[in-house]
Amino acid sequence: MIIARSPLRISLGGGGTDLPSYYERFGGFLITAAIDKYVYITLHETFIPELIIKYSKLERVSKVEDIEHPIIREALKLVGLEAAYFELTSMADIPAGTGLGSSGSFTTALLRALHAYKKNLVPNTDIAAQACDIEINRLKEPVGKQDQYIAALGGITCFNFNKDGSVEAWPAKVSEETRYTLEDNLVIFFTGYSRSAGTILKDQNEKSKQDDQAMLENLHHTKEIGYASQRALESGNLRDFAGLMDQHWQRKKARSGGMSNPKINEWYDLAMANGAIGGKLIGAGGGGFLMFYAEEDKSKLRHVMRQAGLKEVRFRFDFEGTKLVTS
Repeated sequence: MIIARSPLRISLGGGGTDLPSYYERFGGFLITAAIDKYVYITLHETFIPELIIKYSKLERVSKVEDIEHPIIREALKLVGLEAAYFELTSMADIPAGTGLGSSGSFTTALLRALHAYKKNLVPNTDIAAQACDIEINRLKEPVGKQDQYIAALGGITCFNFNKDGSVEAWPAKVSEETRYTLEDNLVIFFTGYSRSAGTILKDQNEKSKQDDQAMLENLHHTKEIGYASQRALESGNLRDFAGLMDQHWQRKKARSGGMSNPKINEWYDLAMANGAIGGKLIGAGGGGFLMFYAEEDKSKLRHVMRQAGLKEVRFRFDFEGTKLVTS
């Protein structure tokens, strides 16, 4: 039995500049953090000449090309497991489509499990690159590279997405005291809405390709917010970081009408009026998790948001990235 896991993530600044339609022309920058909520892949070899694939559906097929799940199908092809027979199952601490990068986490955990099955020694940077190749190049999804890389590497990490497609990653120089304070003061609430990141990001992707100046200026400013967020976190100025979260959210909403809705705006305003210093919606937009930074009034904020019907998820940062739990 092989079990692999990858962490989910929260974006801290610069989100949206990791799409090829932007970074191939201007270069992207992002600071993001892995959290201790995971996607798990289990793989068990069988003696039956079929592939059993369990996720939200159950598939039983004899050939890799007959697998309906596109990421699983392409991952098996990439690793070269077209003649293998096994049972593969995916599980997650938090459902897909909630803004925490589950697709990137799923793909990296899947690749780690498949490489373990083949006894390949593959570094996590290569796992991330292969996951990007599957989602962006093979499946033509309008997504970025943030999720795959932070899932693979873990930590509170800065990324440069270079024009030539290469990625530079390094740990943010956040002190232990700042990290603990950040963990204590960041709170996330599930809105109850789930959505496809690709659907939300398609509009941004197309406008960037069409040289839409409003979209490009928005992303330029978002990248600057990313740099400012890194400086605020590394200097320990968390109130400045909270203000930048709010700026990020206002810029994000301006990109597309699908980024928010009246109910999300109402919840955001409610939180800001009851203890939150700054906040934003995590992920591509349209649903998922609202994240806020609060200090003295965290209890009040939690109470008010629970009364409004939102569920809080507590978390800590993950510094392991994609890993084998057992093999």
